[in-house]
Amino acid sequence: MPQAYHFIAIGGSAMHNLALALHQQGHTITGSDDEIYEPALSRLTRKGLIPAEMGWFPQRIHADLDAVILGMHARADNPELARAQELGLPIFSYPEFIYEHSRQKQRVVIAGSHGKTTITSMILHVLKHHNHRFDYLVGAQLEGFETMVSLTDDHSANAAPVIIIEGDEYASSPLDKRPKFLHYQPHMALISGIAWDHVNIYPTYESYVAQFELLAEQMPKSGVLLFDETDNMLDVIGQNGRDDVQKVPYDAHPHVIRDGHTYLTTPDGAEIPLRIFGLHNMKNIAGAMAICDRLGVTENGFYEAIQTFGGAARRLEIVAQTADQIVFRDFAHAPSKVMATTEAVKAQFPDKHLLACVELHTFSSLNKEFLAQYAHSLDMADTAAVYYNAHTLAIKRLAPIAPADVLAAFNKPGLQVFTELIDFQTFIAQYTADADVILLMSSGTFGGLDLTKLMYND
Repeated sequence: MPQAYHFIAIGGSAMHNLALALHQQGHTITGSDDEIYEPALSRLTRKGLIPAEMGWFPQRIHADLDAVILGMHARADNPELARAQELGLPIFSYPEFIYEHSRQKQRVVIAGSHGKTTITSMILHVLKHHNHRFDYLVGAQLEGFETMVSLTDDHSANAAPVIIIEGDEYASSPLDKRPKFLHYQPHMALISGIAWDHVNIYPTYESYVAQFELLAEQMPKSGVLLFDETDNMLDVIGQNGRDDVQKVPYDAHPHVIRDGHTYLTTPDGAEIPLRIFGLHNMKNIAGAMAICDRLGVTENGFYEAIQTFGGAARRLEIVAQTADQIVFRDFAHAPSKVMATTEAVKAQFPDKHLLACVELHTFSSLNKEFLAQYAHSLDMADTAAVYYNAHTLAIKRLAPIAPADVLAAFNKPGLQVFTELIDFQTFIAQYTADADVILLMSSGTFGGLDLTKLMYND
């Protein structure tokens, strides 16, 4: 039966995708926000879901709504939220809504400080290749998938029996600071790795790790917990806990690198060509394969499908390439991600000159006390640079950071540090002549830098 849902902060990455998915099912969708950026702006506009005027309007909240969905971008004193509370309407955070609408499904949650988007994407790619029916929630746009969310009605004839959820550890809503993944109550959970992040919510490493411990402890009886056995903290979480939860450790899938290409090596000695690379991705493949095995995909079926997996958007994505040079963009921003991505690219192109650049853009990366976590993360780069914008520090109300602080934290000889976009662009223009491989890592945009214009031309 069609429902009427109102989204407070509809422009968020996850929120607008859920709005699009519910609209596609025939539900009535309205929403508000004070700012909406691309690609959400165009996608909502095409479906007629863009608010007529930006801002918060309590009059948009009325008694005929079946529920209000509250996004993280809103504040706790949001006037639309206050009106919904006054009317006694059901109010859901994003993860609460997902759980309430997947109670009858087998819930598979992929968590971890790094790799969760890629592992989730791999699983979706393999299941789709073999025409399995499934719902999903993933944090990046995928080739062959219209939205980042699919949520079929549990009571409909075409209801999917399983949902694959990328479960992040960020707060659920302005009213609920618990991690999103604690709401999903998974039957099967995978934790890919733990490295301190989101210091604005988890001020200590111990408070951050505790969230993953809770996820493991709250597994249902006969649940399955998969974890990367090479991660020391995950080994502790995986081996401790209840006896009625099955623990499944995994390690990097055997592989070889030859002439700039990576191949999986199968138990019978065959080589499976891949479009992706890096030790971290070989671990991601092993985790995805273990999940797919428990969802009915054979080993050969997995190998058949994974060959065509090209990665999620902005995960070691090629943005420009010539016969002599290649430019990668990656979403890496946390220290563990920066290190893994830099090492992966250097291992793939060991004889090439690697220029690696990082933008400090998140609350954690711009926190002066957190900077030390980046020590040696760029060591494998031949030339390295870090860019951050002092204006971003001011917007986030963080203490100033001096270039000397960044140099000391990264501890990378020859590291170049820039706080002005024009200086960073000049550096890039000068050094691309020497770089065979350029790697740009950020959850932002490097100040709007046009990555396709970085190629060196004779």
